Amino acid sequence: MKTSKTISRPGKTSGNKEQEKSKIVINSKSVPGEDEIREKAAEIYHQRIDRGENGTAENDWLEAEAYLKDSER
Repeated sequence: MKTSKTISRPGKTSGNKEQEKSKIVINSKSVPGEDEIREKAAEIYHQRIDRGENGTAENDWLEAEAYLKDSER
C-alpha cells in the first residue's frame, strides 16, 4: 500500500507581506509488519527443511523480508 503525506511549511514572504505556503509530498510505501515477516520466514524455513538444505533463522527472516518488500512494489 502506498501512501502520500503532505507537509505544509512557510515559504518566502511576498512584497505585500503575505506568507506563501509550499507543499512537500513525500511518497512512502508500506513496510511489511513483523507478523507478516514471521509467517513468511516460517514458510521459507519449512520449504528449506523439506529440501534438506541447511540455513539459519536469521537468513530465513532476511529472505522473507526481502521477498515481501519486493512483492509490495
